[in-house]
Amino acid sequence: MPDSEELKARVVKKRARKWSNKHENFTVPVAAIYDIWNPSVPDNRMIDGYRATTRTFQELAGKAISENLRLRSIGSAWSISRAPVTHGWLINTKPLNWVFRISKASVSEDYKGQVSDLLFAQCGVSIGELNRYLGKSEKTLKTSGASNGQTIAGALSTGTHGSAMEIGAVQDFVVGLHLITGPGRHVWLERSSYPVTTGRFAERLGAEVIRDDEIFNAALVSFGSFGIIQGVMIETEEIFLLEASRFKIPFDQDLRHVIHTLDFDRVALPEENVKPYHFEVVINPHATDGQAFSTVMYKKPYQPGYKRRGGSQRRFQAGDDFLSVIGTLLDVVQDGVPVAVNTLLASQYRSYEGRVGTLGDIFSTTSIRGKSTGAAMGVPLQEAERALQVILDVHKTSDLFPGVFALRYVKKSEALLAFTRFDMTCIIDLDAVDNRSAHRFFRRVWEAFDQEEIPYTVHWGKANELTPELLEKMYEDDLDRWLSVRKDLLGEKACQAFSSPFTDQCGLSG
Repeated sequence: MPDSEELKARVVKKRARKWSNKHENFTVPVAAIYDIWNPSVPDNRMIDGYRATTRTFQELAGKAISENLRLRSIGSAWSISRAPVTHGWLINTKPLNWVFRISKASVSEDYKGQVSDLLFAQCGVSIGELNRYLGKSEKTLKTSGASNGQTIAGALSTGTHGSAMEIGAVQDFVVGLHLITGPGRHVWLERSSYPVTTGRFAERLGAEVIRDDEIFNAALVSFGSFGIIQGVMIETEEIFLLEASRFKIPFDQDLRHVIHTLDFDRVALPEENVKPYHFEVVINPHATDGQAFSTVMYKKPYQPGYKRRGGSQRRFQAGDDFLSVIGTLLDVVQDGVPVAVNTLLASQYRSYEGRVGTLGDIFSTTSIRGKSTGAAMGVPLQEAERALQVILDVHKTSDLFPGVFALRYVKKSEALLAFTRFDMTCIIDLDAVDNRSAHRFFRRVWEAFDQEEIPYTVHWGKANELTPELLEKMYEDDLDRWLSVRKDLLGEKACQAFSSPFTDQCGLSG
């Protein structure tokens, strides 16, 4: 076995000169794509292999900078927007899926949580892989997006908003980041207000330690522009079950009241006087029955040997969002948009009661089929019903929107550029077939929000038309703080190397 310093990650340069995302929304020209694998080492030398992979990342960063090229790491290619990609070098990190349990010796005496709840995951580990790994020791993630196909680094970097009203988004259970900022530097980031590890941990990574709330909160949601995230420290919790039900509910004044208050007294939910873990409303603008769908989930104690209850694999699962199977509309869209959407909902989006599963069971891996798209806006809870009415009014005067509207709720994130930035954020998803009518509709909704002075943000990983002016309006002083931190941490050359056409468009390249 080679010495630690002689170990090398395996790098394969692919011949591809273009790259497409999973949803087939776009294809971009690239200078090169590199696949990267950890060295083959026994379990007791995984940390040595991890450090070898760090050196490989640094070498690639150095070469890109010397050749005046931009580079980004990519994971599961789940993003609908171009935020995570560049036209220079793309580094495929999906094979990098090591996980490490944390010893008590590596944890600070000032850490406020349980040592057993900590897990260190490499960037390419998917949410699904984490669920399976944690389940073996009866642990679980605190929340996830509607699917678990994303890598942990990709999900947190675009602010994937999760599904739990009291937990926050994916980045909100992250407590440490190992970030490669260039050929000569890699850092271990934590919040100073929430220390997690001792110097011993960073020393084993060979990383410089930075404990600073401002830097950490800036780097969390940065879609690859703060460097390469190689490792992520997450906080987990004891495994639990979710009991999910979906049912039709009148789209009336009582539901509208719930939408902007989360006061559930006026509607009949499966459990009275119990706040749900997850609450969602799906509105079909083409429906003629005056009904909406609501999906409600309650958190339950874990029962070993529980009987998982699910649905047909040909239909929406308990945790699916509409986007996950929107491609099936392509089979019937020739019948007309209203008929197509109504047919899809009638055939696949069925009511059910009391489906039980773990977080990984309920929010399982989505099979993407066909070209689908979506935009997602975050608005303050108190503005949710007004924002929804604006969207419905736009629909009355627009091309027929080939999709549905969905509302979910997530609490505020500390990340500076998290789009879940309101005390309680209502996320309004507009999920559709990817065509010109859908994008015209998105644009008209954003224009109407601006005209009606509705405060909003947009999901970094979904369709958007962000500009420097819009970002300044959305994020105010937090935008300047983010830009300042990035410039100080990376320096001029690395800032340019980890920029992209998307950050140029948004005024974020610095």
